[in-house]
Amino acid sequence: MKIIQITPAGRKSKSGNRTTADRWTRILRDLGNDVETLTEYQGQSADMMVAIHAWRSADAIDDFKKKFSNRPIVLCLGGTDINQFIHTHPETTLSSMELADALVGLHERIGDIIPRRFKSKLHVILQSARPLRRSRDPSTRYFEVCVIGNLRDVKDPMRAAIAVRKIPKSSKLYVRHFGSAFDEQARNIAQIEMKANPRYRWFGEVPAWRIRQELSRAHAMVISSRAEGGANVVSEAIVANVPVIASDIDGNIGLLGREYGGYYRREDEASLRDVLLRLENNPDFLEQLTKQVRTLAPKFSYQKELERWGNLIAELS
Repeated sequence: MKIIQITPAGRKSKSGNRTTADRWTRILRDLGNDVETLTEYQGQSADMMVAIHAWRSADAIDDFKKKFSNRPIVLCLGGTDINQFIHTHPETTLSSMELADALVGLHERIGDIIPRRFKSKLHVILQSARPLRRSRDPSTRYFEVCVIGNLRDVKDPMRAAIAVRKIPKSSKLYVRHFGSAFDEQARNIAQIEMKANPRYRWFGEVPAWRIRQELSRAHAMVISSRAEGGANVVSEAIVANVPVIASDIDGNIGLLGREYGGYYRREDEASLRDVLLRLENNPDFLEQLTKQVRTLAPKFSYQKELERWGNLIAELS
């Protein structure tokens, strides 16, 4: 089958949309399909379109449906689709959802967010991640938590840094932050925080292998986002058996589950501080979260993601 995949993120982009597009290209090819990934649709013929992002890919979706009305479109709902554009740009976003033959959501609470009339189209396909090649080896000298995310407002990127400003001097807790600055202001904020806060260090953008190296040494990962569509970095931490400390938003709960024990109140550094100190000082709590992510890991395997895509394509063929 010839499949055209549309993503708003260019080939060199480090965004979540591009990461998803690259992984899905591999999956769709492993299923025996011929896949072409584009940032702009120019009328090419294909048996199916896979479009990432309802609002940003709206023109491509509309054009493909007009040219090939009987050929299926699979639409991946991005985080900004379900958390922003469905409210700020409803006409365009909902039109894309109407035109699509199937919707793909990246966490298990999306069905509670989208309009009821679209639920019959929804397929939840959790993003997979590769296991670490070596066993984890967290520091014994420090208690290190990593933050893996760009310095964008929606990520609430400085919350972990703020949370560790006023912890007891006896604590060995340190925050290591990886991700690019969205703009010069974000860069300045991170650099000022490093100078004032010895427990925080920002490394900027690093390659994927460096992130995996960090997961092997971290005691936990913090995802502090104000909104998410189903962050792949959570999958990576889970598969690496790294406890996740997460803001209590739908995008995180939809990956980790309602019963997971590592949530804190969104945008609340005191709540985050309490969870981090408990994690550092209570081995039973650390072991509890480790066991929980280990139990979740099979849901985020490559084989499981491949299987769900295979089932979806078979249904639409």
